Amino acid sequence: MSTNRILLVYAHRDPGASRVNRALLDAAASLSNVTVHNLTARYPDLRIDTEHEQRLLLEHDTIVLQFPFYWYSTPAILKEWQDAVLAYGFAYGENGDKLHGKKLMIATTTGGPAEAYEAGGYNQFTLSELLRPLQATANLAGMSYEPIFAVSGVRMLDEAALDRAATAYRARLVAF
Repeated sequence: MSTNRILLVYAHRDPGASRVNRALLDAAASLSNVTVHNLTARYPDLRIDTEHEQRLLLEHDTIVLQFPFYWYSTPAILKEWQDAVLAYGFAYGENGDKLHGKKLMIATTTGGPAEAYEAGGYNQFTLSELLRPLQATANLAGMSYEPIFAVSGVRMLDEAALDRAATAYRARLVAF
């Protein structure tokens, strides 16, 4: 088991409605070095406690942002979290080196199948291209941007496929 401390920042506008994200969270929570941090549960009013969140980031080596990919973006609470927490002087700018050397991984789920997120596919762009702003954020903060973990076609996943996805997610986190 890895000694790398992982902060899993989870954002979902309706967490109770997602069997796939729940399965991924359960797989992650089974690891002793993973802190699952549910933004929706902690901040139902979207008022982010910046100091608390920055302390959490400082206490961990790897940050995983887990969310469903809706409308080519993150859920609103995760964007609010970014705006409040990844501040000048903390994540970037003068004395903004607090996240240097940490890892950032995106874990996301899509309703559409994987082939919808290919060049020329239904969405016209790859998932990597559509998530480029998060990669730019990692770069600005001096973080290592890790390969994306994605589960696609979530509405069509049977239990066996869901179990495989959760096992693969757990394995990715263990590899840190």
